[in-house]
Order: sequence, then structure tokens, then C-alpha cells
Amino acid sequence: MQISFCCKDANAGIWLQELQAALPQATVTPWQPGARPADYAVVWAPPQQFFDEQPQLRAIFNVGAGVDALMKLRLPAQALVVRLDDAGMAVQMAEYVCHAVIRHVRELDAYESDAAQGRWQHRTRRDRSAYPVGVMGLGVLGERVARALQLFEFPVLGWSRTAKSIPGVEGYAGLAALPDFLARCRVLVCLLPLTPDTQGILNRDTLGQLLPGAYLINVARGAHLVENDLLALLASGHLAGATLDVFRTEPLPGEHPFWRHPQIRVTPHISAGTLPGKSIAQIVAKIGALTRGEPINGMVDLNRGY
Repeated sequence: MQISFCCKDANAGIWLQELQAALPQATVTPWQPGARPADYAVVWAPPQQFFDEQPQLRAIFNVGAGVDALMKLRLPAQALVVRLDDAGMAVQMAEYVCHAVIRHVRELDAYESDAAQGRWQHRTRRDRSAYPVGVMGLGVLGERVARALQLFEFPVLGWSRTAKSIPGVEGYAGLAALPDFLARCRVLVCLLPLTPDTQGILNRDTLGQLLPGAYLINVARGAHLVENDLLALLASGHLAGATLDVFRTEPLPGEHPFWRHPQIRVTPHISAGTLPGKSIAQIVAKIGALTRGEPINGMVDLNRGY
């Protein structure tokens, strides 16, 4: 069995070493132009040349939750595209989102500013029931985030392309239900896959339907957000602020207005990272299942893009 590894990752050496150790019967090699044909590929942001030279691949394992970068490429027609189901990312995402929600609702930014000025000042305690949190996208990560928010007793709503049932989460499904969902939210969390249908979905129209003083958290993809629309809604006062972990251009350019905007918190795409150990264990198990002709989770529907 030949496995080709093509991944732009600072931990590439660790991935290669642990993949080979977990699959001693296979040959795991980093891809270079002209490399020998492989049976399976483990990739993140590979170039088109990789697939042009590997038309015989049986399956492509994407070492992240989002597969939008792969959807832009010409892939071998017979190859299965497989995403990671979780591999430690869901709990990280839940941590990040809960932190951002609580920081906003408890006004911790304002208290931090007061402390920097030596000012001891109390604010009126906000009722969390007045801050319904809407989660857009209820896949593995979105469901974990929704469940975590319930532990802090926030009202939680969820919106997805198709109906999902999560105990305690008020569910909405399909484009027809999107306005009703947005009109109920004072905090909006985007965890949608990036597809042609969701590109620019966070815009003046949709964000304008949120409750007054709403707060945006985008941890999905930068292309979901129309940046100038966010700035306009912040200036108008309709939105109170935003926490953004993903951007249309990454790294975020130094001159970008998001860096210096007093109502925007920026982090460098760190909300949830792929953990090599858990990811490799999942990939190994799925290769084993495919070899035995068994079904696996995480298969990507190329027509839907996720």
C-alpha cells in the first residue's frame, strides 16, 4: 500500500512519522512532482499538479473539517473524498465560541479597559435569556458548540440546510426558514461549510435581520462574510461587535481595518486545529474499513461540496 502525503503544515514531519508508525505495512512518502502512484492521499491545500499526477487514487483524506479548497480542483473521478469527523477539533471549537459569547455578554472587554485605566466600576448584569445564540451549521462541530452553549443556559437555536434534531436546540432548516431564525438571534455563530450557496451569506441583509445590538462570531470561512457590510452595520449600531477567526485573505493584511476596529476581535485562524494523533488514528481506521469493503463516515458529497 502506497500513501502520499501532501500537506502544508508546520508539523508535516510529525504527520509523516506517525502515519508510517500507524501503518507499518504501508509506504508513506511526502509528495514531490513525479512521485510514484499512490493508493491513498492525505492532504491539506494540495496543488492541482498533485491530482494530475495521481489519477489512480482510491481515496483522498482531507486533514481538516472544511473541504472547500479541494472543491476548487479537478479530482480523480473514482477517488472518494473523506473529511475528518472530529479528531479533537469539536471541543476546541466549543471552547473558542463559548469564550467569545461569554466575553461579549459579560462585557469582559469593557472591564479589561476599565482595569487598564485603574477604574473600579460595576455594570448592570445582563440576563442571558436576552442573548439567544444562533448556530449556523449543525455538523459535528456545530452540534458540539450548540450543546456546550446550553451548559451555560443560553437559549440556543440552530439553522442548517436540512433538518437536524438536537435536544434543547430550537431547529430551523432551509432557506425559507432563515429569516425566522435570524430574527430570533442576538448572537450569531457561523459554522457553515463554504459552498457556492453560502459564499457571502453573512451580509447586510442577513445580519440586518438579527436582533438590535447583535454580535457576530465567524469561525467557518472568511468568504462567508461580506466585510464592508459588517463595518457598515457596526457603524450604524445595529451590530454591537464581532469576533472573527477567519478572513478572505490570510494572513490578514496589516492595513486591514479589522485590526484596529474597537468592536472587532481578531484571532489568526486558531479556533480549532487538527490534532495529528487523533486524526491519524481516524485515517488509519478508515483505510482499514475501505480495504475490507466496509462503509465509513465523513464521505464528502461532491455535488453539495461538503
